[in-house]
Amino acid sequence: MADRLLVYQALWAMDRLVSPEASTAAKFDRVRAAGFDGMAIDLGALSMEQAEATVPHFARTGLAGGLTAFPQSDDDLRAAIELAHHIRAPFVTVIGQDMPVRVADMIPVIVRWLRVAESERLPIQFETHRNCITNDLFATVQLLDAIPQMRLAADLSHYVVDREMPCPPPPQLQALITQVLERSDSFQGRVAARGQIQIALEFAQNAKWVALFKGWWRQGFDAWKARNADGSLVFLCELGPPDYAITDAGDRELSDRWSEALTLARWARELWALPPA
Repeated sequence: MADRLLVYQALWAMDRLVSPEASTAAKFDRVRAAGFDGMAIDLGALSMEQAEATVPHFARTGLAGGLTAFPQSDDDLRAAIELAHHIRAPFVTVIGQDMPVRVADMIPVIVRWLRVAESERLPIQFETHRNCITNDLFATVQLLDAIPQMRLAADLSHYVVDREMPCPPPPQLQALITQVLERSDSFQGRVAARGQIQIALEFAQNAKWVALFKGWWRQGFDAWKARNADGSLVFLCELGPPDYAITDAGDRELSDRWSEALTLARWARELWALPPA
């Protein structure tokens, strides 16, 4: 039986929760006090210098580390992996910025980065994300067919928007999502609709999307447990500040992202505890 679920919060998701902005130390303390297992830092939101400054907070709070990188080169990836070692992250999530147009040209990029990760002794997972090498659902499943060792970090919100996906998705799209879930070794918590990357979890009109994503997460958890006899799985709550969060005319967010992060954490733990569907 698989060991346990580790629920992380994203440091980026802690931005703009209070005014004036909380310190990094206060953000780490709040995440630890709320019962999260780890904190993920993001080299798309922080410079390398700012990211390195978070290292003492992991040791101080005991939170497990997570790292998302946006490499444009092999050297960028090596630098990210070095930082990940310092915060004892179990893997690096890659949102690759070397993104050829043709799948045939993407394959050598993925293979090269996998070799870099192997040489640096830390796994990488390619996030299903827009504006990167895994931008498109159709291209990504072709990459999975071509590269058996490629593993994903599933943030399915991007593919709902990428494909302007209806709810429920038609069988052919659901089949492609299943392919993604069967190769995903971590999951990210955000609910999207076909035209919006991040929607409020408690609004009645969004209930169908919440149900869709919860079903996908359960499907992904079951698939992960079926192929892993032990170990831990990371679920990252990543509700971004505006422009991800929708705001009104006064630039006020329509929902409470911190409360929603706690809801996502609870949902993930409840879904993990369920028997296989």
